[in-house]
Parts: sequence; C-alpha cells; structure tokens
Amino acid sequence: MITPEAAVVLCRFLLFGVAMLLWGTFACLSALVPADLSERIGGRLRIYASFGIAVIVATTAVLLPLRAATIGEGWSDAIDPSTVVAVLFDTNVGRAWQAQAVAAALLGLSVFPSAHRRQAAVAISSGLLLASQAFTGHAATSQGGIGFAHRLNDIAHLLSGGAWIGALLPVLLLMPLLSDPEFASEARLALLRFSNAGHVAVAIVLLTGIANMMLILGGLPLEWSFPYQVMLSIKIVLVIIMVTLAIANRYLFVPRLSHSMTQAQTAIIQATLAEIVLAVAVLGLVAWFGTIEPN
Repeated sequence: MITPEAAVVLCRFLLFGVAMLLWGTFACLSALVPADLSERIGGRLRIYASFGIAVIVATTAVLLPLRAATIGEGWSDAIDPSTVVAVLFDTNVGRAWQAQAVAAALLGLSVFPSAHRRQAAVAISSGLLLASQAFTGHAATSQGGIGFAHRLNDIAHLLSGGAWIGALLPVLLLMPLLSDPEFASEARLALLRFSNAGHVAVAIVLLTGIANMMLILGGLPLEWSFPYQVMLSIKIVLVIIMVTLAIANRYLFVPRLSHSMTQAQTAIIQATLAEIVLAVAVLGLVAWFGTIEPN
C-alpha cells in the first residue's frame, strides 16, 4: 500500500509540473507571441489548460488531508476532521496550504474571461500558485531575515524555472508555423523573443539554484551518504545538460533555419523534446527531495 509520504511526493510532482507548464506556456503566449498567433495557439491549448487546471484543483484539495496523514499517525488521520483542522490552522504547512488553495481557486476562475485575457489570467494565477510553493519546502523552516530572503529566492527560482520549462511547449507549436507563409514572420518574431527571454530565465534559474544550495547546505552536495544530496547532485547534472541543449538550440540550430530549414527544425524539435524529458525528471527529483532532510 502506498504511504502518505509517497502520495505527497506524487501530488507535489503533479502540482509543480502542471503549474510550471501553465505558468510558462501562458506567460510566453501573453508576453512574447504576437496577438493573432497567440490566440491561435492558445485555442489549440484550451483543452490542455482545462485539464491542467482540474489536476491542480484536485491535487490541492487532497494535499491537506495527505499532510494531516504525514504529520499524524497515518492514513486514519487523513479523514479525521480534528486532525485536518488542526493542521490547517495550527501549522505552517496548513497556512501555506491556505495560500495555495486561494491561488488554485483563482486558477479555476481563470477559464471564464475572453480568449486573450484568459491567457493572462491563467499565467498570473498559476504563477501565484507556483510562488506559494516557496512556503512549503526547506525555505519555510528558515526564520528572520534569512528566511525571508530564502523564500524570495525560492519564488524567483520557481518562476524562472517554470518560465523556461513551460515555454518549451509553445516553441514546439511554433516550429511548424515557420513554413506557413501566413504565420512565418510572426513565428520567427516569437521565437526570437523567447530566445532573448530564455537567456534571462536560465540565468536566474542558475543563480537562484546556487543561492538555494548555499542557504540549505552551505556548500556543494558532496555528502552522498544523504539521499537529499545525492538527488540534488543528479538534479544539477540534469540541469547542466538542459542548459547545454538550450545553448545548442539558440546558437547552433536556430542560425541554420535560414539555409537549412527542415534539418534545423528537426534538430530544434528533438533538442526541445529532450529538454522536456529532462525537466520532468528534474521535477520528480524536486518533488521527492523537497520532503526530506538535507543532512
């Protein structure tokens, strides 16, 4: 039988993954893609967005009883009203869950505005949901000025990481449009904007990741007798590979679009898909080692 701790890890993985995809995808469409093309792609993603929102609402709803089960004595406490209420109002986990629930509710309401405003609403509410996750991990245990700085750093790390990972989906959808005379120029403009914004997002991910590591461990994760440090080391390697793929996309494959369109498109799509697969692995690691002690 699955343990409450394993169920929390699974919910964290779904919550992190879907929130990052929604934030990055719709922030990219709202801010970087010309309006007509943005609405075209956004229309294709409407079912995907609705499904993602449903996943977030569901995982947010079950996380509170799951937290009660992990803090209490097992599955029985997940359905014990007094334990759930005590966790909700008397613990940092419960107070963080309240913020997540508000953000999830706003995300649920974001499906109602008109098409272009809907994209911005989904981006903002999923970004708020991502930011609220900074109050549930290791940063939540830090106190005073250090704790405040740690949580701000976590928020920047989550939002920049989501911007990078989530925007990969629009990139895949833009690639075939480079060969469409109606949308080719707009698609090229959107890809150029994504490339420029991607430099900033990746830089912030790396800097905040290093800062987070220093705040938690005070140095490199070299004590591999601790599972946290083993998984963090693996994450670092995977992120380095992702950065390498992103650099290859920008400086090796994109310049080839002008004289070898088909081959360059194929290379960009393959590298982007590889980044997505690696990102899923990174999110799985983060969902797991965020629930255990670093040493």
